[in-house]
Amino acid sequence: MKWITRSLRTRIFLSMIFLVLGASVLIAGVTVYQYKKEAEAYQRDKLKQKEASIRASINYEIQTTTYPVVPENMELIFRKKIYELRNIHNTEINIYNLSGQLVKSSKPTFFKDSSSTRIPKEILSKIRNSPSKRFVNFYTEDGEKLQSSFTYITDKYFKPLGILNLPHIKDDGFIEMQLQDFLRLLAQVYLVLILAAILLSYFLSKYITSSLKTVSEKIHATRLDKENTKISVNKASDEVKLLITAYNSMIDELEESAIKLAKSEREQAWREMAKQVAHEIKNPLTPMRLTVQSFERNFNPKDPNIKQKLKEYSQTLIQQIDTMSSIASAFSNFAKMPAQQSEQLNVPEIVSLALDIFKEHNIEFSTEQGEIKAIFDRSQLIRVVTNLVKNALQASDGTSPEPVKVAVYTENQNVLITVSDKGSGIPEEYKNCIFEPKFTTKSSGMGLGLGIIKNIVEAYNGSITFKTELNKGTTFYVKFPKL
Repeated sequence: MKWITRSLRTRIFLSMIFLVLGASVLIAGVTVYQYKKEAEAYQRDKLKQKEASIRASINYEIQTTTYPVVPENMELIFRKKIYELRNIHNTEINIYNLSGQLVKSSKPTFFKDSSSTRIPKEILSKIRNSPSKRFVNFYTEDGEKLQSSFTYITDKYFKPLGILNLPHIKDDGFIEMQLQDFLRLLAQVYLVLILAAILLSYFLSKYITSSLKTVSEKIHATRLDKENTKISVNKASDEVKLLITAYNSMIDELEESAIKLAKSEREQAWREMAKQVAHEIKNPLTPMRLTVQSFERNFNPKDPNIKQKLKEYSQTLIQQIDTMSSIASAFSNFAKMPAQQSEQLNVPEIVSLALDIFKEHNIEFSTEQGEIKAIFDRSQLIRVVTNLVKNALQASDGTSPEPVKVAVYTENQNVLITVSDKGSGIPEEYKNCIFEPKFTTKSSGMGLGLGIIKNIVEAYNGSITFKTELNKGTTFYVKFPKL
């Protein structure tokens, strides 16, 4: 899996290295195998040549001997001649009769017991059953590779007289020495070849993937909310050119789609806002209409309580008018970004001032320093604090005796204002939309408060976040740069 997820450049580089190494190992393996085959053939030919030379000497001796050429006279014929043959050919010679019993040996002390003076039955059987009437036995003794050949001795009429054995023919290692020398040379050549392949693979993989890297960086930097530049790469391959052309076409289509999407989203947002405003305005209009109709039906100038009823009627209308006014103000404030009236403020002082309007409520205020300076709009900072505290009081109302806690302190190079309540918390399904316009869980209001203060805080390069836990409360964190 890791191989699949590596970069294309790394895969090209490693593939070329593995290809060279694989080819090198394969060639070396074939070479060793071929040399071993040649070594075996060489040893067989060498043994055949020595055997043919000794057989020629033996045939000459058989043709020139004065003894009758019969199997029973083999010991007499080669009684002295076998030692001359050993010295001439520099190898031990054994002669066996046709039943496998030793007749004469060039090394009389070579055999120590009767079991060593006979040819093993399995070898004797292989000699008799061989089409060439010849058998070569390969074996290892004391760590040395040895071979022993067995072949028939015949007269001039090809009648078998005995069995010629050449024991302990050593492998002189000539082919293996040649193989070792060749492998050393081959290793040096492959070392140079691998180093060259590494350099070539590095530059080739870099060249192949440079265009793809450019395309990848451009794709990674592509954003819907900003203008994206097209890719221009010189000397790219045909495949990469097709990719670049497709990307550039996608950028054109993306820009058109982004414009259409932004326009559609704005229109949809305003349509939704208009529906919400219309709905909120209708809410107070209904009780106003009912109040007017009721007053009209029940109006009696002679009623002794007419003044009190008129006062109640007026208060009801004024209350509903105030509600409509607050709706209009909230919509107006949300529809425009807050103007940045940059002032140097003492944040703890302004927060304390904002909390003065909540004197009758259970609020606990703390600050780590009496003076923490920051650039902010005074009225907008008060608005942020009052809105969060108001929400916290509403969340805690009637559910917890714990006070709403407001704190101001510093965190690195930022001012941090926290507002904590011990209310019921924010349900999981509401967490992602808590700052969205017109979202609210209250029975009244438009849900624009948190959306507005989020715009205010972000306008001053700040952020607003929260942590909540069901039935334990919520804490809002307002962070912005300090002086």
